[in-house]
Order: sequence, then structure tokens, then C-alpha cells
Amino acid sequence: MAQLGGSPLWVLAAWAVAGALSLAGALTYAELGAMHPEAGGEYVYLREGWGRFFAFLYGWTRFWIGTPGSIAAYAVGAATFASGAFDVRALAIGPLSGATVIALDVIAVFTALNCMNVGAGGRLNTALTALKVGIIVALAAGALLAPRGDWGHLAEGGSFPGGSAFGAMVLAALWAFDGWNNLPMAAGEVRDPARNLPRALVLGSLAVLAIYALVNVGYFHALPFGEVQHSASNAYPDEPAVAAKVAHQFVGDTTQVVIACAMMLSALSAMNGSMLTGARVPYAVARDGLAPRWLAHVSPGAQVPRRAVVIQGAWACVLAMSGRFDDLTNAVVFASWLFYALNAGSVLLLRRRAPAAVRPFRVPGYPVVPVVFIALAGVLLVNTLFAAPVISLFGAGVMGLGAVVYGIWLRRGAGA
Repeated sequence: MAQLGGSPLWVLAAWAVAGALSLAGALTYAELGAMHPEAGGEYVYLREGWGRFFAFLYGWTRFWIGTPGSIAAYAVGAATFASGAFDVRALAIGPLSGATVIALDVIAVFTALNCMNVGAGGRLNTALTALKVGIIVALAAGALLAPRGDWGHLAEGGSFPGGSAFGAMVLAALWAFDGWNNLPMAAGEVRDPARNLPRALVLGSLAVLAIYALVNVGYFHALPFGEVQHSASNAYPDEPAVAAKVAHQFVGDTTQVVIACAMMLSALSAMNGSMLTGARVPYAVARDGLAPRWLAHVSPGAQVPRRAVVIQGAWACVLAMSGRFDDLTNAVVFASWLFYALNAGSVLLLRRRAPAAVRPFRVPGYPVVPVVFIALAGVLLVNTLFAAPVISLFGAGVMGLGAVVYGIWLRRGAGA
């Protein structure tokens, strides 16, 4: 984002736009989740609002890009932090680098953990999330109080970078905010979902927005803008991550390993959340007869769709071996936001079709909030087509293949 924006203020502006857009999405999903508290989340909302074709297309895209791409990106991110603190070259196996081996190992371990039972996965995610929030808040506090920091860093840089670059910056920030859509996928396993889903979505999104604001302002206080630009990314793959550079400002070399491990745990926490919720989508699709029935199998006792969990973990390993962090995150965000916009449209369609239906939660500012969300999501998608055409066409290609598979599946079902 710093490389694209050329100024701390424009980077912070992109974070603010992404945060506001994500909050609007969370408010919209809160209404849908309270109305339809079923496993599958967005799949269910699209089925109710737009029909089985768009619901299937979402499930297909989520299965092949959304969830495994997220898992792979988190694993690669965790491995990047580990590589910054340890010499991982000895772990290399053939053409696979040490960092890639670490990424594959953590995917395998967490896939196994999420096959145990729903309670174990939920407790693990609660513990990791609490640890992650504590780590990020501590990092933000240290960065804001860094003795060599300078508030003048925030005034560095130049003018507006242009619409295309700013859109790409917002896309990158949306990856960090992504996750407000995940909770409804496991709504069938939430107590009192009509009350707890909206509360978790809205309060969770506000908390994440506040935490990211603190940590990003802290980064720019602690480091000159040039140091932020020349950090771990596709352009500078051998440089330390921004968080590691910032931590060095106030803890020195002695605790760099501790900081790297803490940030690695943060990435793993997010990865576990994606695994926990993502497998419920193919389960819901298969339960409706739009995917092989064996994907809808829930293991007795554990109450976990283990087959879906294992398959998404295996495919995530393939993506982790073939993709770079920035490419993986851009692919996930582009593929996801088309369906976020369609889900916001479901709110409008369902309000018109069933105005008297029970809605435990209603979107504040309706219809402005969902309409603005849809419009901005559309602008973002169009901009992404120009800013990252290869990634966008990859996502579009996967969706197109899904449409073909849907047609074949329907004909097969009709014949049966």
C-alpha cells in the first residue's frame, strides 16, 4: 500500500475507506444472518435472494478460491514471519523452500485440529483470537511510544496517487478486514443467532477498525515512510516485514524472535477462523444436492464436515506452493467482493418480496447503506480489472467454469 500510495496519509485514507465499506457489509450481513441462521451463510442468502445458480456459483468460487486461498495466504504470511526470525533454509525439501515447507506444515496441523470437533475448533479460535488482539494492541502501543518515532513521518510523501492505485490500496486493506462475512457460515452452530450474530458482526467490525487504525498510525510514527515502503512484499521479498521493523524500534534485537513468533501466531489465528467456517459452505451446497452428497457428511460425535475440511486443506497446500502472498490475497478479495455485492442485493430483494417477514435485526440507514455498499463494491471490482487484470481474469475464469459445471450438474440431476 505504501509503494502504491506514496504517502502515509493516503495509505491511512485507504484503510479508512476499506473499514467503512467493511462495516457497511457487516451491517447488511447482520440482517441476513438474523433472518437465516443456517450453516452456509452467504450461500443461503444468495439462494434465498437470487436463486440456486448464484448460490452454487458462490459455493464453487468459495470452495476453489475463497477459503483455500485465504488459508494459503495466512500460512504463507506465518511462514514469512518465521523466516524473518529463524534460518529456515535447512527445512527445504527439493524445490520447496524452507518457508514453503513451514506453510504446508501449519496447514496440515490446523486441518487436523479442525477435524476433531466443533467445540475444539471454537475454543482454539477463541484462545488464538484473544492472543492475536493482545499482540497487535501491544505492538500498536510500542509503535506509538517508540523513542525514535516521529509524528513528522505522517506528513511525508506527495499528492493523490490516482484512482487506479488508490483502488488497489483499498483492495489490499479489504483483505485485512475480510472475515466479517465468515461468522454467518457457521450460524447453525451459534447459540441464539438472531441476537448474537448481529452483535458479533457489528461490534467485531468496529473493534477491528479501531485496532487497525491504532497499529497503522503507530507504524508510520515509528518508521520513516521509506522504511515502510522497503518492507517484505512482492517487490522486496527478502526484507523484514513492517511489523518486525517496527518492533525493532522499541525492543531491539533481543526479542525479535518473540515478536516474530507472536505475529506468526496472529496469522495462524486468522487461518484457523477461515478453516473453521469455510468448510460449512460446501456442506450446505451438498445438502441442497448441488454438490456430491458425501461433502454433506458430518462425522458422528465430532459434528464436523471432515471431508470438506480435508479437501479445502489439501487444495490450500497446492495454492501455498504456487502463489505469492500479495497475489493470493488479491485473488481472494476480487472473487469475494462480487458475491458480497450480490448478498447486499439480497437484502433489497427480500425486503421487497417479504416486507412483513420477521427481521430480528434491520440494517440502520436502509436502503442507503446496502445501496452505497453495492455501488462502491462495483467500483472496486471494475478498478481491480484494470489494476490487477491477471488475478481478476483468473477469478472470472473460475466462476465461468463453475457456471459450466452447474449446467452439467443440472442436466445430470434431470436425467436421474
